[in-house]
Order: sequence, then structure tokens, then C-alpha cells
Amino acid sequence: MRPSYAAVLRAPHVRRTLAASLVARLSYGTAPLSVMLAVTRASGSYAVAGTVLALFGATTVLLSPLRAAFVDRYGPRRALLSMALLYACVLGLLAVVSRRPGAPALLLCALGTAAGVFPPPLGPTVRAVWSALFDDRRLVQRAYGLDAVVEELTFVTGPLLVGTAVRYAPPAAGVALSALLVTAGTIAFVTSPGVARVRPPAGTPARPHGRLRGVRGLAQPVLVAAGAGLAVGALDLLVMAFAEQRGHGDDVVAWVLAALSAGSAVGGLLNGAVEWRGSARVRLPLLGAGLGLAVAAAGLAPGLGVLTATVVCGGLFIAPALTTSYLLADESSPEGFSTRAGAWVNMAVNGGISAGSAAAGALLGHLPLEWCFAVPGAVTVAAAGLAGCLGSTGGYRKGRGGRPRARRGAGNCATSPDGPADEH
Repeated sequence: MRPSYAAVLRAPHVRRTLAASLVARLSYGTAPLSVMLAVTRASGSYAVAGTVLALFGATTVLLSPLRAAFVDRYGPRRALLSMALLYACVLGLLAVVSRRPGAPALLLCALGTAAGVFPPPLGPTVRAVWSALFDDRRLVQRAYGLDAVVEELTFVTGPLLVGTAVRYAPPAAGVALSALLVTAGTIAFVTSPGVARVRPPAGTPARPHGRLRGVRGLAQPVLVAAGAGLAVGALDLLVMAFAEQRGHGDDVVAWVLAALSAGSAVGGLLNGAVEWRGSARVRLPLLGAGLGLAVAAAGLAPGLGVLTATVVCGGLFIAPALTTSYLLADESSPEGFSTRAGAWVNMAVNGGISAGSAAAGALLGHLPLEWCFAVPGAVTVAAAGLAGCLGSTGGYRKGRGGRPRARRGAGNCATSPDGPADEH
């Protein structure tokens, strides 16, 4: 097949798998806002709502590699369905408890923590499916590009669904909607024939030295993903501060952040469509550095129009940086570790977002706004630079059918000719 988006969508089982994953992952776009609104209404306290969200988010991020390990060990059908049903049950309990004011804060915190234990790692599993479905790594790159757009859609569409739901029902209905989406979407996803191609390995998944080399190969994509997450997390709060400083309303902030998502979606599609000839391990740090420079430049914008244009330019680097990180994580993982490799990148992104938000909040109280943009931008560039020096670390190269083959010896980080398998 000619490596194009049309070829990816024409391949067997792709459209069903992609649509099912979109429905399931919509719950990740609806759950945080729904939980925040429902807990605020039930407790009457923003502090309690913030605590519940922090516990929910922290548990979700920290346990993501463990959940991915279950998928690698038992296969996506058994592991994902079990986790999705448990996650939906906890969300259902939270919806029942929070439907009326006066719910105990301790109970809400406990349910928020429990909910963060079980979210199924759908993103890493979907990307493992693409690697199993396509032998041509160029088609895998196109599939990852489409997947990046799907993820952007979930975080743009999810809050809109919650806003529509709470217009006609109490906020707890949004929590129940999240439970319904993850249940229906996961059932449709795991019953797709394409998911059957991802099987747990027979016997021991990899020799000890293979596991070590896979971890070393993950260092570069994890670093860039963390830097990208930090930039995105800081931008959310910094754009709000920029708009407030210049007398704009909160509705303007939503449009600027939507422009960031639109830029990311366009960048993801362009990245997937290009026939890259250079090494992805050389390209990845450049993408991270481009994002960091755009964030730093946004602080110099004289007005909202220039800020929006700069943010869109920064968005063009987000999906390509994350897509390339996931591709390299997949390339670096020995057999039986691909879902976990993607989960480590995913955890780095989410951890970076949380750190970026916290850092931006601290900086806004002590530095001029321009420097508040410059600091996270500089940290993102620094992470990309360090990742560039790790670009030649060994890992595993996927052969046909997603089977790993050992990589050749790596040379100097700046000049090693041994790039990943998606190199053309």
C-alpha cells in the first residue's frame, strides 16, 4: 500500500478500532471537568474539589505504567475490559454520592483516589495495535498521526459534551456520562478484530539485558514528552494571565487554547504525511526545541492576535513531538513491553503538564509575565537539548509484524547513523 492516510483508513479493522477508541477516550476529556463540577456542587468547596482532582490526577499518572504492564502481560481484551468496568463502577458511585449537596469530603476524596487507580491505558494500547496491524513503519507513522488528531478531538469535544449535559441535568450526570463512554467504547474496542493482533507474549517476554536496553532507549522520548507537557501545562495558565492583564474575558482564553489544539492537530497530520528521511532521534529534539522557543516567544507578543498566532505555531510542534516520542518508545521496547513503553511517555506528558501548571502559578506571583513565558520555554528547550545527547542510546528496532530485532551499536550522540526503523 502507498503510505498515506487513505491507505491507513482502508486497512482492515482500522476504522472500527479508531472509532471505538475515540468513544472510549472521550471519557478522559469529560471526566476531569465533570468530577470538578460535581464535587464542587456536592461539597460546596473549591478546596475539596481541587483536592479530589489532585488525588484523581496523581493516582492516574503514577499508576499508568502498572496498568500498562497488565495489558502487556494479559493482553488488551482481558486487562482493558476489567479496568474499564472497575473504573466505570467507581465513577458511577461518585455520581451517586455527588448528586446532592452535603456529601462527606473524605468519601469524595476516597472515590476520587479510587477512580484514578483504574482508567484503562487506551492510548498506549491503541498505538500498540497500529504497530501490530502494519508491517510498513511509514504506515505506522500515518496511523500515529491520525491517532494524535483523535486525542486532540477528545480534549476539545469532551468539555463541550459536559457543558451540554449540565445545562439540562445536575453535574453528576457528566460523571455518569464518563462512565458510560468508557464502558461502551472499551467494549467496542476490545471486540475489534484488530485488537486481537496484540497478544501477550508466550513465556518470559524478554531477557534481562533486553529489558535494560529498552529502558535506555526510552530516555530520549520520555525527556521530550515531559518537556512538551510542561510547556502545554504552563501555557494554559499563562494565556489566562495574559488575557486578564490586557482586559480580555475568560471566553477569549478558551478560543486561544482551542487554537493551540487546532495547531497541534494540523501539525500531527503534516508530520504523519511527510516522508521523513532523517533519523527520528535527531528530529525529536528539534521538535521539542521548536515548541520551547514558541512558548518563550509568546511572552513577547504585543497583543492577543500575535499571542494567538504564536500559540498556533507552538501547537504545530506538539503532536509531532508526542507522536515521534511514542514511535520511538515503541521502537525501543522489546517484545511484550510496547504498552508499557507508551505508558511511560504518556506519564511523562501528564507529569509535565502538572508540573508546568504548578510552576506557572508560582512564577506569576514573582516574575514579570514575559519571564513567566520564558522560563518554561527555556526548560523545554533544555530538555530537548539533553534528549539530543541521548539520541543514540540503544534499544530495540521493530521488524516486520512488530517483532523486535536488536539494534546495531550506537555511536556518538550527534553523529550516529543508526536511526530508528521508521527512517527512510
